[in-house]
Amino acid sequence: MSPYQLEQLDELNLSLFLQNTANKFPTRNAIAFVGEPYITYSEFANKVKTLSFHLQKHGIKYHDKIAVWSDNSPNWIIAYFAIVSLGAVAVPILPDFSATEADNILRHSESKLLFSSPILFRKLYNTKALNDLRVISLVDFSIHHFKENEETKDVSFQKFCTENQSEIANFKLPIVKADDLASIIYTSGTTGTSKGVMLTNRNLVANAIQGYDTFNITEEDRFLSILPMSHTLEFTLGNIFPIMCGASINYIQKPPTAAVLMPALKIVKPTIMLTVPLIMEKIYKSKVRPELTSSPLKKRLYKFGPTRRLFHKIAGKRLMSTFGGALKFYGIGGAKLDKEVEIFLYEAKFPYAIGYGLTETSPLLAGTHPGRGRIGSTGPAVLGVTLKLINQDPTTGEGEVVAYGPNIMKGYYKADETNKLVFTEDGGFKTGDTGTFDKENFLFIKGRIKNMILGPSGENIFPEEIEAAINKSEWVLESLVYEMSGKIVARVELNYDEINRQFQHFKDKASEMEKEVSKILASIRQNVNTEVSKFSRLGDIFEQKAPFVKTPTKKIKRYLYYDTHPSENPVDNSNES
Repeated sequence: MSPYQLEQLDELNLSLFLQNTANKFPTRNAIAFVGEPYITYSEFANKVKTLSFHLQKHGIKYHDKIAVWSDNSPNWIIAYFAIVSLGAVAVPILPDFSATEADNILRHSESKLLFSSPILFRKLYNTKALNDLRVISLVDFSIHHFKENEETKDVSFQKFCTENQSEIANFKLPIVKADDLASIIYTSGTTGTSKGVMLTNRNLVANAIQGYDTFNITEEDRFLSILPMSHTLEFTLGNIFPIMCGASINYIQKPPTAAVLMPALKIVKPTIMLTVPLIMEKIYKSKVRPELTSSPLKKRLYKFGPTRRLFHKIAGKRLMSTFGGALKFYGIGGAKLDKEVEIFLYEAKFPYAIGYGLTETSPLLAGTHPGRGRIGSTGPAVLGVTLKLINQDPTTGEGEVVAYGPNIMKGYYKADETNKLVFTEDGGFKTGDTGTFDKENFLFIKGRIKNMILGPSGENIFPEEIEAAINKSEWVLESLVYEMSGKIVARVELNYDEINRQFQHFKDKASEMEKEVSKILASIRQNVNTEVSKFSRLGDIFEQKAPFVKTPTKKIKRYLYYDTHPSENPVDNSNES
């Protein structure tokens, strides 16, 4: 049975989630770095209370904005709860943001204080952000003051706690209302425009309850956190959700490369993970598919349905073992999953589930549990959410997805004109995504309206659908489709592991390899053009020799490539620090 119901939202806030769990499961493991001792839920709640007192003593008041800029850590989530428990507003900043972007967010949000790792806040030295700004180190919670390029440090946090022991013991947290603002989250986006999404306690609490209704968890579950906590998918469903239920959360201390992830999986043996499509797509294209098609005989058998499904089942068992052997839920969100990869996961009986949502919706809008999914669908609307289509095409039935529910944002911060555009007259949030529903109300997303190309006769062409056709090729890692000089073109990042494996005899003959690459590109274009509609055919295809520039959630920054010739590799100035 769910710990909470949506009907209780008026009585709940994030602080109560933690307090109630600490009362119910005081000695259970709560949070830790992989391989390090856990902090129990009782210790977690006490650390939050102490840090809240510390913040209040240093002048933080109700509704003040406090930024958090760091990689994932137990202290990150402790800091977040200390902020919202005071009724203040947390402003998470993605760790991949540059110093310039962080400076802009600090200014726009009017943050009075910054929690950060020393490595990141020292990047601000060359900006004006540190003038009169206090920074709390997430290593030891020490306060650093900056004025006219001079840095001073307060008394240690440990000493502060010792000196104020009796006051901390008697400290009472304020009453925080459900509709009080909890977070302003600045989106990374693929369009180059960062907006501050205002999420209330009600929004985030509701989405955790909706997550439980979609897939039940218990205090026995183990989460492995690998996505940035400053992204709503990881924050709400990978942190708030398990805290609500008393489950444990394990954080890795480095980016989730294979060298970091494999040992972590063996140690934690997670039951639940949340990821973006790119991680599983890389595993499938670099490991699984090459092994299943490693000989001419295997290749022929792989094309035969019954044999392919058998191969996938065997590979699925190995994959489960690689992920620790205890996985019950492997959630995928943030972007569309490659169809071929999803077919593999489905036939392998791997416990994957697709979710759909946006930062603006806390994030989950639609989803289902492992075993109930449908290829290409994000599942039905979650508990308490209504999804509708507006401006539908009478022929295809496609329309813009509009969402209603308790998890929909309050609006964008300091953006009244934008808010008027994204909400309908009856309060629905216009997602900017086009989709359709099947007879059982499973949602199928077609693409982003902003990415849509208008065909010569007014046809709606979604680059994502053409990219899906391109990405089926064994030669392709990723692709990007856009319009250039009136025709549809594609940039393709090739899978050189596969190319080198199949053309080993050309490795030392650059000219011969170049000819093969040209043939591969030509064959990809030909195959795609036989699959897509006439008005969606590729006019040209080019090799993308440098990896695509991506957002922290591994989506290609499309805006960097528009109106550029494929021989150019654009510079992402936002990542300069």
